[in-house]
Amino acid sequence: MTRICSALLALLLASVVAVPSYAQAVAAAPAPQLSVEQMRDFLKNAKVIRTRGTSKGVTAPKRLTLSDGVVTHDAVFQAIDEKRMVATLGGGGRQSTTELNFVDSYRYNLAAYALSGLLGLDHMMPVYVERRWNGQSGSISWFVTAMMDEGERLKKKVQPPNSMDWNYQMYRMRVFAALVRDTDRNLGNVLITPDWKIFMIDFTRAFRLQPDLQHTKDLNRLDRALLPKLETLDREGVKKAVGDWLTSGEIDAMLKRRDLLVAHYKKLMAEQGEDKVLYN
Repeated sequence: MTRICSALLALLLASVVAVPSYAQAVAAAPAPQLSVEQMRDFLKNAKVIRTRGTSKGVTAPKRLTLSDGVVTHDAVFQAIDEKRMVATLGGGGRQSTTELNFVDSYRYNLAAYALSGLLGLDHMMPVYVERRWNGQSGSISWFVTAMMDEGERLKKKVQPPNSMDWNYQMYRMRVFAALVRDTDRNLGNVLITPDWKIFMIDFTRAFRLQPDLQHTKDLNRLDRALLPKLETLDREGVKKAVGDWLTSGEIDAMLKRRDLLVAHYKKLMAEQGEDKVLYN
């Protein structure tokens, strides 16, 4: 009897297959290869099968797992849409700042992604669409599988394998951040994929009404293909792309910053030579 019980126990143990955790399953599953339009449709219509909070971000974004029965993938949902006449940022300490007409809105994620498409920079952002979920309207974006963010990279002192390509990506990001006047382009909002591509996320504090440029000392190089796209941005095209996500005042301020950006780089080219400023 003892031998029979032992044999049955061994057979039972052998038949048990280890079930991976959810995190392990997501990590092991390759990202589905979908077109941008397929991603848009998936984000808008796929069923939410799991939700949890994210470990980063002050706007309480939610990480959702979506499935349409064929594809299962994660997304990030942000519903923040806050307006204040006066806001104290930075915790109220010595490093805090006061901002008038403060806005923190998911609409700016959608507007930033639409604008990036006009400039040929949408490959540096995850796909964003507007969606209503759990009784709230918000932006939902394709989850980017990142190996680290820029803050982690700097802390660990990890060097990119191709410094020139890395610098060119950083220059593009700085131009875009200046154009939309993103006041929260912190290191945690810069994701780095395993193939060392930069993804910009979270623009909920962009599109300020101030028309001046910030951090011009960091605006010293420009993608050659980006200059004519900046020059040909016009109100009609921008309005068509962003719809109601931006006000007229926000569009006007952005276009004024565009004029300053173009003038800034043309001045640099006149002083240093085109080849010292523009790159391919």
